[in-house]
Amino acid sequence: METLLSVLVDIFSQPAILVGIIALIGLLIQKKPSSEVTKGTTKTILGFIVLSAGAGVVSGSLEPFGSMFQQAFSVQGVVPNNEAIISIALEQYGSTAALIMIFGMIANILIARLTNLKYIFLTGHHTFYMAAFLAIILTVGNWSGIPLIIVGSIALGIIMAIFPALAQPTMKKITGNDQVSLGHFGTVSYVASSAVGSLFKKKSVSTEDINFPKGLSFLRDSSVSISLTMVVIYIVAALFAGPAFVEGELSGGTNYLVFSLIQGVTFAAGVFIILSGVRLILAEIVPAFKGISEKLVPNSKPALDCPIVFPYAPNAVLIGFFVSFVAGVIGMFALFLTGGVVILPGVVPHFFLGATAGVFGNATGGIKGAVAGAALNGILITFLPLLFLPYLGELGAASTTFSDTDFLLVGIVLGYIAKYLGEIGVIALIVLVLIGSIMLQKKFGNKKVNSEEAK
Repeated sequence: METLLSVLVDIFSQPAILVGIIALIGLLIQKKPSSEVTKGTTKTILGFIVLSAGAGVVSGSLEPFGSMFQQAFSVQGVVPNNEAIISIALEQYGSTAALIMIFGMIANILIARLTNLKYIFLTGHHTFYMAAFLAIILTVGNWSGIPLIIVGSIALGIIMAIFPALAQPTMKKITGNDQVSLGHFGTVSYVASSAVGSLFKKKSVSTEDINFPKGLSFLRDSSVSISLTMVVIYIVAALFAGPAFVEGELSGGTNYLVFSLIQGVTFAAGVFIILSGVRLILAEIVPAFKGISEKLVPNSKPALDCPIVFPYAPNAVLIGFFVSFVAGVIGMFALFLTGGVVILPGVVPHFFLGATAGVFGNATGGIKGAVAGAALNGILITFLPLLFLPYLGELGAASTTFSDTDFLLVGIVLGYIAKYLGEIGVIALIVLVLIGSIMLQKKFGNKKVNSEEAK
């Protein structure tokens, strides 16, 4: 049983395999020729592996930047990072998380089949993170055994259906269609960013329409602009950290300026790889998903990882990351002055959430929306962890915590209710959220995107 459970978790926590299976099922349902089934399934898996490779390159290039930053400003504190907190939690909550994940995915499909929340969440690693997160929060709230697994699975299924629904109105504007949804647990930031961006509607041009002087026209190439911007950021961080630290601890003896140059361009290379993977996925998964949508879960949409929006506004990606990180740094120093817990700016969440928030803000409010939305994200992922830490139990004393806003907000609300209202309160919350979401989706979710909104 343990071996089977381990294999299932390995399969479902790998986005490439999970989405490949979905593509395979969709193509088989459509009775496509074996050659098309093979091609579509393979290219879908390949696309996700390319995307994951790009994300790995980006994350790897950001690690030395984080080290340089901490060295430069001599700060220590809590670093929000999903992977870090999950690795600590799995020893105690691994089996429970695995069961919640598997049954939660089934619950997601049933909700999509039986309600108007037609979103199938396909970001496997985030599904697993949320399953582990729910295992922690409910255990701290005195749930255990089978009731914990049942409630956790239902809660996971609902969360996987609701958050893509919240993001979908802006996703229509970003993509210009209603075929793909967003499956990433930073949705609170993205919805907030699009809401803030709407304040600047018709007052700001798109980030993608920036008019560069003729002499700077090369900056229209996003790969070039990202490379140059990140090289400058790395060099500034390296200068503050000092050549002795960079060359002694990070670069293996390579000159600190040369090292910074390479890391900055490596970051841009990672973004380029991500964009290539996204284009490959979209070309295959949407047609393949049509079979599932028509036969198994009518009108359903695949909810995919946040880089899926990056190709639609590459300039907003860079602006969003930079502004979010700056907001996080300002928030960090504000916390440092208060003398309490200091939340350090985790570079990886500021990139992925900040970049996506920038794209969402740009969709509703252009450049001003991208800046305001990304800044709001930076503030949220700096201050929400402070409110969330008390509900982590013993894990609250670790030097890391969850980094994305959906984990933080769900944790604060669910943790508070579990602590003060008990089991009845948690069950009532789950029922009310599901009913409320279905009603809102009926009222607002079926509006079609028009040509003006898509621009």
